[in-house]
Parts: sequence; structure tokens; C-alpha cells
Amino acid sequence: MRLKATLRLENGLEFHGYSLGSTKAVGGEVVFNTSMAGYPEQLTDAAYNQQILCLTYPLIGNYGVPSEELLAESLSKNLESDKIHPLGLIVFDYCEEYSNWEAVKSLETWMNEQGLTGIYGIDTRELTKVLRDKGSMKGYIIPEGTTAPAVTEVPAAENVSCKAPIVYPAQPAQEVENINGSKAATAEGKKVVVVDLGVKHSVIRGLIARGAEVIRVPYNYDFTSMEYDGVYVSSGPGCTSECSATIEILKKVIEGNKPVFGLGLGFHLLAVAAGCGLANLEHPHRGANQPVRKEGTNRTYISSQNVCRTVKPATVPSDWEVYFTNLNDGAIDGLRHKTKPFAGLNFSPEVCVGLTENVTPFDEFISKL
Repeated sequence: MRLKATLRLENGLEFHGYSLGSTKAVGGEVVFNTSMAGYPEQLTDAAYNQQILCLTYPLIGNYGVPSEELLAESLSKNLESDKIHPLGLIVFDYCEEYSNWEAVKSLETWMNEQGLTGIYGIDTRELTKVLRDKGSMKGYIIPEGTTAPAVTEVPAAENVSCKAPIVYPAQPAQEVENINGSKAATAEGKKVVVVDLGVKHSVIRGLIARGAEVIRVPYNYDFTSMEYDGVYVSSGPGCTSECSATIEILKKVIEGNKPVFGLGLGFHLLAVAAGCGLANLEHPHRGANQPVRKEGTNRTYISSQNVCRTVKPATVPSDWEVYFTNLNDGAIDGLRHKTKPFAGLNFSPEVCVGLTENVTPFDEFISKL
């Protein structure tokens, strides 16, 4: 017999369903993802740290969870990190029986092991419409017999960043074909510093598979005296106010000419280091279906995003230009320097896990190393 559970939003709206996973009451910002697959990767994405994640695809759990095996120190073979990051999970229907040749356990077993509280049996599409129209909102998953907790923990890069530098040796470069038929760039013999604000492990796997040595450093680690060929500033939770040390480091980096690429929070930090101001989006960009256009072309990408800020257009310095524009609201979703190899995006260019997806902006960075 399943425990009943309630999802309560800060505006008083309630959804009633059944408990899934841990029966501890949790509270945090409620966000959504519209992907049809990839729940193990989404749950291990540090950008969702301390949030409650609603998945709009109706059936979740049907293919279980893959092995948590590590390829190297703190580098997951199959997932985006070595642990679950959200505080809560919201789904419409949970599949008790899973079937997949890579699966080693059920989603609920994994949730219980890692203390993830969930709720299922509610109208996730209706919830998503509320979050879309009302913007960011706190919420609580309250299993029967518990009470709503105080929300005290704040998402921040320091919660998820590595604590000391980690070096990942390069692998023999693989010849990879992108979804558009072009050959992916390789980086044999290159050293890439990854500023870890909550880096997705698929990024590190992608870099070492292309022949690069990766030096993963904490978010506030001054690496500017090290030998490197390029800098990747990762996505992550929280906002720029907690990362002033990272901004100062990036200011020094962009005085030079080595390639720099920022994603999500990393893009925001790079933009601030370049002199841009940030603004909150009226409607945060959530989900896996945000259309963005590459400026100067008619090429449109369907991107995956989980951001609530963008760059103020009037603050873009004269030596920088808009790289991508969001076609839903016209917001800046990417910037690049006009003459130097610096760029940043509000979205994940790899779209989802794997080297065979549309990674063109990522390849542009690699090709400049």
C-alpha cells in the first residue's frame, strides 16, 4: 500500500498523489524538464541541486537505472555525476517493472538509497503550465504523516564543485560523426581546464574521448599560472553572487587569447567578467525544447535549458556580439567575442548525453584549442 503524499506550492495550490522513494518531507524551488528520456542523467545533473524536479513525460522508471561505475576518480561512466542532486522528484506515473539491458536497479531503489523524495499520480502537465505562467516557485513534497519543512539550504556552486584539482588523462582520440553528418573536432595533445561549478560528467567524457587532457578545478581555484590550452566553465546551480572569486579569475583569463567556453552559470560568470549585466527572465527557460537561433544564420537548434537569467542587451560590450537568440522570448542565449575565441551559451550544446548528438558549438570551442 502506497502512502499518500501532497505537493504544495508556495501560492497555496496543492496536488495530491502517492509517495515515491524516501518518505522524508522536502522543500525547494520547483522546476520542470520536458525530455522524453534521460531521467538518470537529469537526476545527477548538479544544476538541479536543491531543487524539486518535475518530469513532464508521463511514464518514468520503465528502463531503470544504469550502473554507477566510475571511469576514473569521481568520473561517472554513465551518469552526469556520482550522486542524485535534486531534493525531490515529481512524475505522473511510475513504472514498477523496468526493462533495459543496461539497468542494474529500479528508479525507486536508487531513490531510497540516496534519500530522494518523490511523488507520483499528479497532473504534471497542469503543474508545468502553472510553473510556466507564474515563474519560479517554491514547493513542498509532504508524504502522509509528515509536515512541510523550512527551506534553508540554498543552491550554490560550492555545494557541488570538486574540492581540489583532478586530472583526467586523455584517451586516444575517437573519430566521431555529429548528428548533422560532420566529423567532430578532436583535441589531441591539448590540456583543457574545466572550472567545476557542477560540471556534467558527459562533458569531461567528451573532452577526454576527443584526446584532451582535462584538469578539473574547484570553482574558486586560480589556475591562471598553470599550463593549459583552453578553459571550459561549466553549468551549475545558484547564481553569480556566490562566485565572485570565479569572476575575478575569468577577468584575468580573458585578458589573454586562449579559448574560453561557458555554459549556463558558467556563461553568466563569463558575461559578468566581460562587463555585462544580468537580468532575471520573465519566464525561466526550462525543459528540452527551447528553440534558439544562431545569429547570422537561419540555423535553429532545439536546446535543453534550466536557467532563470540572461544578459541585458544594453550592457553587451562593443567587442562582444550575440551568438544565439531564444526564439520564444528574444532573450540572449549566447554571446561570443568578435575577435578572440571566447563564447558562452545559456543552453547545453550537447543536448543530451553522448558524443553523437548535435554538438556544433562545443566543436567550435574544441577546434580553436
